[in-house]
Amino acid sequence: DFQSMRLPAPVRISLACCINMCGAVHCSDIGVVGIHRKPPMIDHEWTDQLCEIPLAVSACPTAAVRPTKVEVGDKKVNSIAIKNERCMYCGNCYT
Repeated sequence: DFQSMRLPAPVRISLACCINMCGAVHCSDIGVVGIHRKPPMIDHEWTDQLCEIPLAVSACPTAAVRPTKVEVGDKKVNSIAIKNERCMYCGNCYT
């Protein structure tokens, strides 16, 4: 039925990154929960240039992400650090 388009109404398919279901999985016809299995890897050289650090810190529901300063080469740069034991692998810090 999915391939022949004979369904009576549009089907709502949603994807969430964790069981918190912030991707509207609870109100969809088909819900897919993709679970991350590892904490995020941080590239300290590019973190300050590619993301807003306060938003990455505030997006974490378990406070596993914190701001820090890291030496890259001969200079200190703003970055983030992950507490692996607190991380629930939700993927909020990726967005």
